[in-house]
Amino acid sequence: MKRIIGVIFSALLFGLIAGGMMVGVNYIAQERNIYSIAEEEQPKQEEKKESSPSEIKEQEKSTAPSDTVIASTGNGKTVTEVAKDAMPSVVAITNMMRYQENGFSIFGEIQRETELPASGSGVIVGQNDTELLIATNNHVIQDSNSLTVSFIDDSTATAQVKGTDVTVDLALVSVKLSDISPETREKIKAVQIGSSDEMEVGDQVVAIGNALGYGQSVTTGIISAKNRDVQTKDGVSKGLIQTDAAINPGNSGGALLNMKGELIGINVAKYADTDVEGMGYSIPSSAAETILSSLSTLTTRDKVPEAEQGVLGIQVKDIDAQTAESFAMPKGIYIFKVLENTGADNSRIQERDIITKLDGQGVYTTADLKALLSKYRAGEEVKLTLMRQDGSGKY
Repeated sequence: MKRIIGVIFSALLFGLIAGGMMVGVNYIAQERNIYSIAEEEQPKQEEKKESSPSEIKEQEKSTAPSDTVIASTGNGKTVTEVAKDAMPSVVAITNMMRYQENGFSIFGEIQRETELPASGSGVIVGQNDTELLIATNNHVIQDSNSLTVSFIDDSTATAQVKGTDVTVDLALVSVKLSDISPETREKIKAVQIGSSDEMEVGDQVVAIGNALGYGQSVTTGIISAKNRDVQTKDGVSKGLIQTDAAINPGNSGGALLNMKGELIGINVAKYADTDVEGMGYSIPSSAAETILSSLSTLTTRDKVPEAEQGVLGIQVKDIDAQTAESFAMPKGIYIFKVLENTGADNSRIQERDIITKLDGQGVYTTADLKALLSKYRAGEEVKLTLMRQDGSGKY
């Protein structure tokens, strides 16, 4: 049987990314809290009467400030209240990662694959009919053999990757509701998503995550800056929130919250420089919410046996950040040859196209593309988003 994979794609000239998202039935449903303050009925004014000096003195005593002050913060909460309300929405993620080891023996060079656990965090953002949906960073779940999620009550469940977007370091993880006990389901909840656009420099925030793999911990600080562009080994991550709340390894994928307890960022600890103190970064909720909603429409897929996997019938190479900048090309996967007689329906793909997404999931490298294609069988259709050169050679 020929290994066939159909391709649905769209492309626009002049550098516009083409293609819409595939429409699904599962969406992240987040209701935003609406706070209102009811006006209290004012008591009728009593007829004024003169008070004696002794009465005035007693009145002054009763209205004098006491040693104990009860703060009224309107819609805001204390750090303790924010943490208490949000912790049921934050999870710890353990990723059993694959590592290729090279070594030598008396028989020559040997290679072996080993597994080591890596810790990260996640935030419950919703559920559908069968799954609990958890947002995290792509680098938290990358190269995993297995994923385990730990909830607020220390119970655990096996998780699967539902969808990823490497270009913004976001991933959506799912846990089958049937794998979560009724007792645990009573103790967990989806976080309320707030607006990162409404946050201002100097606003107080709270960060919660699985720092160093020790379990949930809470730190607080302020918004130090907005719309920060941070250079990484994969390129430039744009539009991040900068905070001085301590964000350490293991906090990746955890929650950054405003003082209403609403999620306004997904923490990305890997961008913090270990030589610098008080500079953590977070993906704004305004950017993350749209992407997570799109990923939630995907079908959760298992890896397909290699012999049954489909192919696109193309030869490709990566466009790294330096090449993209030097030649004014978009970062992605460059198609330098479209192969014939592979059984793939690839007639609408052109050489020199650049793949930026597969089924709405952002990809940067051939490894990213192969990881996603490994979940599709021969004969299935996938949707590619391509960048194509115009007549002048520009994308």
